[in-house]
Amino acid sequence: MIDTMNNLVFKGHNGQVLTNSLLIAEKFEKRHSYVLEAIQNLLVRKEKSLQTDNQQLAKMFALVEYDVPLNNGTGAVRKAPMYVMNRDGFTLLAMGFTGEKALKFKLDYINAFNQMEETIKSGGHHVPGSFREALLLAAEQQARIEEQQKMIEANRPKVLFAEAVETSQRSCLIGELAKILNQNGIKIGQNRLFQLLRDEGYLCKTGENYNLPTQRAMEMNLFEIKKTIINKPDGTILVTTTTKVTGKGQIYFINKFLREKQQKQAV
Repeated sequence: MIDTMNNLVFKGHNGQVLTNSLLIAEKFEKRHSYVLEAIQNLLVRKEKSLQTDNQQLAKMFALVEYDVPLNNGTGAVRKAPMYVMNRDGFTLLAMGFTGEKALKFKLDYINAFNQMEETIKSGGHHVPGSFREALLLAAEQQARIEEQQKMIEANRPKVLFAEAVETSQRSCLIGELAKILNQNGIKIGQNRLFQLLRDEGYLCKTGENYNLPTQRAMEMNLFEIKKTIINKPDGTILVTTTTKVTGKGQIYFINKFLREKQQKQAV
């Protein structure tokens, strides 16, 4: 029987037992974009609330890229983000996954980490015991790769857009974000979007900061504030402020609304 640890963890170049966000997404039956967002939010919270040293975080998580084949018959690929993490990084991430199924998946992962660590300590590696087992292992690995590709293809419209936004580094107005959300299947108008962002704590609700980003939203780098200075004919100066959504913020909100839509459809 092929060891389950081959599906969940692997040995790094320095002897550490590692896993990655793609494997976690597959095991916990979540979209890869959801796992990426959970890790990014976790890193922001750890840095802000616990003042964790960046070097310590870097030992837990490493952002890398992997190749995704383009379905255009040319053999070309595009780069997509993925996190590699050690046991500590996985433990921090998995704290946010709840439910009976999640508990079973966590136990499977803990078992896989333990098995691999024992294998490394003993100096051994899992080697197929027969030609048949080698074929089964190769087939299993190929099936896993194909399944991951299916997950990527299912999220292709959102993922491609998100990467384009991230690459452009262009901020947009909240009204423009509403149009982008509509293009991605989220039916929402500008006024309704403003209301949701206020209700969920991303924009201030009252006072002179009305519709400006909250402190939490600014710390997450979801918005930026553009100030415009206007020299009036009477010699006075008027300063206006405009809330704009960053490239990171556009990715965050598109993923958020798409995830909420899918959760409603699943009920």
